[in-house]
Amino acid sequence: MKLIEALQVIRSRRELPDARPFGLATGFTPLHLATFLTAHLQQRLSTARVELEVGRYGDLLGNVRRAADGGARSAGLAVVIEWQDLDRRLGLRESGGWAPAVLDDVLQTARAAFGRLGTELAAASERTPVAVCLPTLPLPPIAFTVGQQASAFELQLRAALAQFAAALSSSPAIRVVSERALATTSPMGDRLSVKSELATGLPYAQPHADAVAASLATLLLPRAPKKGLVTDLDDTVWLGILGDVGVAGVAWDLEHHAQVHGLYQQFVASLADSGVLVAVATKNDESIVEEAFRRADIALPRDRVFPLLANWGSKSKSIDAVLRAWNVGADSLVFVDDSPLEIAEVQSRHPDVECRLFPKDDPDAVLALLHELRDLFGRPALQAEDALRRESLRNAQAFEQSAGEQDDEAFAASLGATVSFAVGDGAADTRAFELINKTNQFNTNGGRYLEADWAALRARADSLVMTVSYGDKFGSLGKIAVLTGTLESNRVRVERWVMSCRAFARRIEHATLRTLFDTYDVNEVVVDYAPTARNTPAREFLASLVELPDGPGDVVISRARFEAACPPLYHRVERSALQETANG
Repeated sequence: MKLIEALQVIRSRRELPDARPFGLATGFTPLHLATFLTAHLQQRLSTARVELEVGRYGDLLGNVRRAADGGARSAGLAVVIEWQDLDRRLGLRESGGWAPAVLDDVLQTARAAFGRLGTELAAASERTPVAVCLPTLPLPPIAFTVGQQASAFELQLRAALAQFAAALSSSPAIRVVSERALATTSPMGDRLSVKSELATGLPYAQPHADAVAASLATLLLPRAPKKGLVTDLDDTVWLGILGDVGVAGVAWDLEHHAQVHGLYQQFVASLADSGVLVAVATKNDESIVEEAFRRADIALPRDRVFPLLANWGSKSKSIDAVLRAWNVGADSLVFVDDSPLEIAEVQSRHPDVECRLFPKDDPDAVLALLHELRDLFGRPALQAEDALRRESLRNAQAFEQSAGEQDDEAFAASLGATVSFAVGDGAADTRAFELINKTNQFNTNGGRYLEADWAALRARADSLVMTVSYGDKFGSLGKIAVLTGTLESNRVRVERWVMSCRAFARRIEHATLRTLFDTYDVNEVVVDYAPTARNTPAREFLASLVELPDGPGDVVISRARFEAACPPLYHRVERSALQETANG
């Protein structure tokens, strides 16, 4: 982004009525860095105007502390550390001396600074999300060795930095900018502007300021990760056309000049093990594909793939089948194929699917593709439910088959279902936040939370945050629903209510309402409702209980109306911390 483009982005949102404050803590003069950061945040936040608060020159530690004190209203804090923030002698605007005798003292000062910064960053992260950019500039020529030799001083300083960074990354609310990713857009030799540093106090060249700002904005306002990968097989998962060369003829190793396919296999397997859904769409006979997956040396095990669609129809028809099997929107998928024709056909039928060409003849491009896919599917942390997702979808087939063989009541009674409700600390995990922000179908109004909003909601004395977990004879689904709201006199007001599509047709939504009525002894549940393009399941459920407004508004469900419309419920119900909330 150019500076003029950043200013245009900022100007275009000046008239938005709502504002969201963010903080930027640096020890140098932020100038263009602040402008670029505001613009990149603004591009990711379309519903409100970004207001960026910056601190005082030369006081990084104090700026972080002051941001923490005001963190209750901040949507996020960006912290940029440079070498001079650890010891002013590592900067270019001081003349404190670079004699060999001072090196040990600089090291000790830097280590102490890491300790103080770690304490303040931890405190800030308890109130607002924090993104940290570690020193990105070259060190000044302070050591006595030639430039080509890494000095003991530099190695010890960088070791202390690595230890500091590792400690920061262990906190779920602190995210550290990747130096590898930053280097792809801002090479080391292009980062420092000595002229700007000496004249204004900003040490960054404009392109580097933009790159740092883009990384920080990505960490503070991350995009929702994609949910599933659909991949071709021939000349993608392996080298060769399976139908022509046979099972023994396809390859994915160095010996056959096919190592890029082996790398792709192990990468896709790692995605699957991280909770990403993986499907295959290939023009092949199913029997020979299954035989290929039985090869002992394959790095993508067959059980990581669901569904496996091997047929001679169009790839877009296979995508249709995947969407039905996973019950997700097309914008949740990434499709990878080596054929530009197949890519174009899928893109024409499913324009919301992210399509990527597998560049089988360009190893450098393959590695770049893997990095890009990691960005599309990446998430800050893994949840227990990630490991359950694939199996729950497999079990859904058995669930639907069994449901079709019995009448509704007999089937519901036969499930042996357990529904578990939790509030308070038991509900305040990242899985609940993730569900709220990625669920579209059973979502009563389509609303989302920023991380700071989520933390503020949980801190409110009158708030209710409830998670719902489910299991039956077909397996555990883990946490599959979240409800947020407030406890009022004789009613519960529901602000957000979402449920995973994997949990449909199990009467969990009915059990949730009954738990609200019974636990909190209220006569009404008021749902903040708004129709969206994708929340038909939520609309249909609410409409089965009461008449819905044509547009957004409160939906009032009385206890009597609910009991009259509620079908028989056969779940065993477990409640954690609910009664304490009701009584407290």
